[in-house]
Amino acid sequence: MQAKNIDVTALGELLIDFTPSGLSEQGNRLMEVNPGGAPANLLSMLTKLGHSTSFIGKVGDDMFGRLLKDVLDDVGIGTENLILSKTDNTTLAFVHIKDGGDRDFSFYRKNGADVQLSSGEINEDILSRTRIFHYGSLSMTAEPAASATEYTLSCAKKRGILCSFDPNLRIPLWDNLAHAKERIKYGLSQCDILKIAEEELEFVTGCTDINEGVRSLRSSYNIPLIGVTCGKKGASLFYADKKTTDGLGIHESLPTFKKVNTIDTTGAGDTFGACILHDVLVHGFTDFTKERLHSMLLFANAAASLVTEKKGALRVMPSEKEIRALIAQGL
Repeated sequence: MQAKNIDVTALGELLIDFTPSGLSEQGNRLMEVNPGGAPANLLSMLTKLGHSTSFIGKVGDDMFGRLLKDVLDDVGIGTENLILSKTDNTTLAFVHIKDGGDRDFSFYRKNGADVQLSSGEINEDILSRTRIFHYGSLSMTAEPAASATEYTLSCAKKRGILCSFDPNLRIPLWDNLAHAKERIKYGLSQCDILKIAEEELEFVTGCTDINEGVRSLRSSYNIPLIGVTCGKKGASLFYADKKTTDGLGIHESLPTFKKVNTIDTTGAGDTFGACILHDVLVHGFTDFTKERLHSMLLFANAAASLVTEKKGALRVMPSEKEIRALIAQGL
């Protein structure tokens, strides 16, 4: 049996986020080139916390794709299964920052390299060495990447790997909402750990109340650990304790940290999700208590709050020392 020397492998989109960066002397808007993509953001936070990581995906063999590979290498994320395509361009996203740091996206992704990842390009040796496999929904918007995602999940399941899912719904990238919901439900059916935003929970279940939404998920899917993020309102964690019968299990909710200067919320959810996986890697996927969920939430909320103080995400993840310092200041 191969040694599990990769803590987390993630599959999905790796792209450039162009974020506003003031005006030129001529009054033209300047855009900063920020490496991005939710799965890579998550791996960056995990790497910052000392974990070994690897990325599965595809970018163009162009100036942006080569830049992205260099960034992953520099951050310490494994690029053994990052493919540089000679025929497809790297996907680009232009970000509009609203007041308070929330975002709108304009994507340039038609025939983008990340969607062209095929099943035959998956390096199964990486999965054999992986403890947790993480995926999102954006690799399932179109073929061949959708089939590649399913294939990789089947390989992970055969190897008994814990699977982590973040729907990361981006409506403009889907041909229709029915397709998005169907693919997200497939993702839900495969995961052991779920990080989902409150609006995504409502999208899938139709429930506006978080507790009811979690109950609805639990009635259809066997997902032991569920984290629900609510932006500035904080987050909740739910663990399926068999001793409880309310459909929620052991659960805890905490507000977010107020002592931060939020300028860009890009990557906050990815940072949160990474910190949940960090706890699982350190303490295991058993013996969850309300106290442990409280500690997990504090740490994840603090990290997610800190990343909003800087533009972009992948290259600006907070250190554990910075996270602990914010926790010490209190909510």
